[in-house]
Amino acid sequence: MHLMCSLGPDGKRAYTLKKVAEGKVTKSAHPARFSPDDKWSKHRNLLRKRFGRLPSATSMLSYAVREI
Repeated sequence: MHLMCSLGPDGKRAYTLKKVAEGKVTKSAHPARFSPDDKWSKHRNLLRKRFGRLPSATSMLSYAVREI
């Protein structure tokens, strides 16, 4: 059994051990595994570049320089 979660009516997460709770399918409450050997990063970056979602494609934030 794994910890599962779903959004409640108030928008907060409701945790359970059931796969289906109150007629709704729940999601895993655990994050995805991290692997330094990421096989799909090239494809994700290609899609981000194609659809303009790369951080370098967005406008740079301007930072005010404070005089000391």
